[in-house]
Amino acid sequence: GGRGPAPAASFESYGRLYGAADGGAVAEAEGGDIPPLGYAIAQLKGVYVLAENAEGLVLVDMHAAHERITYERLKRARDSEGIRSQPLLVPESVAVSAREAALAETHADWFASLGFTVERAGEESLLVREVPVSLRDSDVPQLLRDVLADLGEHGSSERIAAHEDEILSTMACHGSVRANRRLTLPEMNALLRDMEATERAGQCNHGRPTWTRLTLAELDRLFLRGR
Repeated sequence: GGRGPAPAASFESYGRLYGAADGGAVAEAEGGDIPPLGYAIAQLKGVYVLAENAEGLVLVDMHAAHERITYERLKRARDSEGIRSQPLLVPESVAVSAREAALAETHADWFASLGFTVERAGEESLLVREVPVSLRDSDVPQLLRDVLADLGEHGSSERIAAHEDEILSTMACHGSVRANRRLTLPEMNALLRDMEATERAGQCNHGRPTWTRLTLAELDRLFLRGR
């Protein structure tokens, strides 16, 4: 903790939250300790963040890393002060099946506990008035349909409670940065600092690694240096 603001990790907000963050490389760290994941130096193909740390090169899958950060934040919020909501400027109408509409109506309080305000608007339509703050930039209709699909799969309230982390994982996927989103150096550094402050940040929600490292010695071997 204590590594910067804790608001929702939406990439649109990263630039504002960390606009003053140092975009420089390791060489510019004035005698201070280099963070474990180092400082960002570039973005590759809109998918990977390249950073330099004390040992060498760090490569980060930014979508996988951000998904883990969002997931852990959603869980932490749920277990403490509750998941914060943000009203949509224009409530979103979502076409669903009659069964899904009934599910949403029955579980309105459960949706509210996850940061959604959802009302039944018709036989096969729902109105979304509020979404979790950290998911405000997501595709709301698709997010709602995916959560409803999870809800329908688990059925009873007891099973829903038992599988709530899986549902939060589904939600986190919608909140994470999409591939090909160009990030500034301060945004990349913000992601690295958030990873360092997040539990289990080394794996995404599906068990894939979020980052790997190539030490200088490993790079030297690649280029047959020191032979």
